[in-house]
Amino acid sequence: MLSAVAFFFVMTSYYIVRPVRDQLSGAVGSPSLPLFYGVVFAVMLLFTPAFGLLVARYPRRQLLGWSYSFFILSLLAFAPAFMAQDRIGARQLGVAFFVWVSVFNLFVVSLFWSFMADIFSSLRARKVFSLIALGGMAGAIFGPLITKFLVVWIGVAPLLVVSAVALGLALVILLTISAQHDRQPGSHGDEAVGGSLWAGVRELWTRPFLRYMALLMLFGDGIGTLAYALVADYAKAHIVGNVARTSFYNDLDLYTNLLGALLQLTLTPWLLIRRGAGWGLVLASLVNVALLAGVAWVGGGGVVLFGYGVSVLAVMIVTTRGFAYGMTKPAVDSLYTRVPRETRYKGKNFVETAVWRLGDVLVTSGVNGLHAFGLGVAGLAVVGTGVAAIATVVARRAGWSADLAPETPQQVTKAKHIDE
Repeated sequence: MLSAVAFFFVMTSYYIVRPVRDQLSGAVGSPSLPLFYGVVFAVMLLFTPAFGLLVARYPRRQLLGWSYSFFILSLLAFAPAFMAQDRIGARQLGVAFFVWVSVFNLFVVSLFWSFMADIFSSLRARKVFSLIALGGMAGAIFGPLITKFLVVWIGVAPLLVVSAVALGLALVILLTISAQHDRQPGSHGDEAVGGSLWAGVRELWTRPFLRYMALLMLFGDGIGTLAYALVADYAKAHIVGNVARTSFYNDLDLYTNLLGALLQLTLTPWLLIRRGAGWGLVLASLVNVALLAGVAWVGGGGVVLFGYGVSVLAVMIVTTRGFAYGMTKPAVDSLYTRVPRETRYKGKNFVETAVWRLGDVLVTSGVNGLHAFGLGVAGLAVVGTGVAAIATVVARRAGWSADLAPETPQQVTKAKHIDE
C-alpha cells in the first residue's frame, strides 16, 4: 500500500508538469521532432554515467534521496524562469523544459521500479506490481484534475512548486519503505551496488535478457508512435475545432486509464501469478498484432460498438496503450526481480531512458519517411503489424530468457495457491 501511494505521488508530480510542457512544446513544431528527440537522447547519454556513479558508490537510500532531490530542486528552479517567460522566450524555455521533463519522467519512474524490483521477490512482485501500478494510474488521473483546478487560481509557475511537493512526499514514503526493508534479515539496502559507471551499457551487449528488453522498448515505441501518428491524422481530417479535438484526446486518455486500471485489477495479476510474467509480455504483443492487422484490413473508418459509432483508430490506440500500462509494464518490472542488483538499477535505467529516447529519434524519422513515400493508414498499419509480430517473438524469448534467475517449483506452486 505504501508503494502504491508513493507511485501515486510520483505520477501526480509528472502529470502536473506535463501540460506545462505541452503548452510550450508547440513552439518547436512537428517537423523538428527527430532533431528535438536527438537532443533528449544526447542528454540521456550524459546522465547515464552520472547515475551509474551514484549506483556504484552509494547505498539505496542515498541513491533515492539524491536523485529525487535533484529533480525537486530543478522543479523549484524552473518556477522563476516561467515567471520571466516573456523575457526568455517561449521557444527557448519550451525546448529546455521539454528536454528536462523527458529526463525527469524517465529517470524518476525507472528508479522507482528499480527500487520495487530490489525489495520484492519474484513471487510477491507478480502478485502486487499490478496493484502498485494502479496507484500510479490514479496519480495520472488526479494530476490533470488538480492542475485544471489550480492553474486558474495560481497560474503556471506555482504549479511547479506543487509538483515538487508531490515528488517530495513520494521521496519521504520511499525512504520510509527502504528503512523498513533494511531492518529485515538478508537485506542489502545499506550496501552500494558497486561495479563500473558504464555497466548499464556493457550489460546491454552481454546479458541476453537486457537485449530483449531493449528490443521490446524499441518495438513498443515504434507501435505507440505509429498509433499516435495515425490517430493525429484522423483527428485532423475528421474532427473540426480545437474544442472538439481536445475533447477527443481527453476521451482517449480517460478510456486508456480505465482499461489499464481494469486490467491491473483483473486479468494481469491472475495471468502473472498463474502463468508467469512472460505471458504478460506475449499476450499484450498478440493484442497489438490483432489490432494493427484489423486496421490494415478495414482502414481508419468507423465501427459500431454498443450502438455507438467509434473510430477503429481510437479503439486501437486506447487498447494498445491500455495493455502497455495495465499488463506489459507490471510484467516487465516483475521480470527484473530475477536479475542481479546491478542490472536492476544500471541496466534497467539505461534501457528505459537512453534506449527509449533513441527509439523516439528512429521512429519519428521513420514515420516521416513513410509519410513522404505516400503510405496511408492501411500501409502504415501493415508495417505496424510486422513490427508487432516480431515483438511477439522477442517477448516470448524475453519472458523465458536463460539468464533469468530460475523460480523453484515451490514458488510456482505457492503462487497458484495464493491465486486460488
